[in-house]
Amino acid sequence: MKILIVEDEIKSAQYLKKGLSESGYHVDIAHDGIDGLFMARAADFDLLILDVMLPGLDGWGVLSRLRETSQVPVLFLTARDAVEDRVKGLELGADDYLIKPFSYAELLARVRTLLRRQPVRQQEIFALADLEVDILKRRVVRGGQRIDLTNKEFALLHLLLQHKGEVMSRSQIASQVWDMNFDSDTNVVDVAIRRLRAKMDDGFDLKLIQTVRGMGYRIED
Repeated sequence: MKILIVEDEIKSAQYLKKGLSESGYHVDIAHDGIDGLFMARAADFDLLILDVMLPGLDGWGVLSRLRETSQVPVLFLTARDAVEDRVKGLELGADDYLIKPFSYAELLARVRTLLRRQPVRQQEIFALADLEVDILKRRVVRGGQRIDLTNKEFALLHLLLQHKGEVMSRSQIASQVWDMNFDSDTNVVDVAIRRLRAKMDDGFDLKLIQTVRGMGYRIED
């Protein structure tokens, strides 16, 4: 996971980077608020450790502007321990607040807690052989050709790609794509697979969607 430390005290920043790196995190550092805000917006960080008193743009300003476009967790580090300062940080969207001086063990515990709160990120791009699927843009391309799918066809393809190489039973597919349980003798899944194949595999030598007789379907190359 990636952490950005925005701290103007060089020794403190290096101390935190060393400890967090040894704990298995990838850590970047910014030494002023302007650079910190730019880096936070430009890269995909999992957590920001943000000092309040910063040159260029203070931590309040960084957080306020960051929250216009991002909900990345933010842990404030500051020597300012007044209640009103802590309330201000939380109201601006900080997720936690740690007063200097602090123990590294406490900081690490809070970092781990904040990172555990985050939802698991879904993969956004899937590539398989000559197939590329962009989940966010809902764009499907195979062999350079754009393929138009219905909502259910796209959901079915997404599910198969999430379980690439695994056999998905008809009941699993039905429950996750249609959000309901179908009788075992229904052919709705088979029909949907047949329509998806017609768009995805017909005209291509390599067939990606495979039938596993008596078990279900899978996608692999």
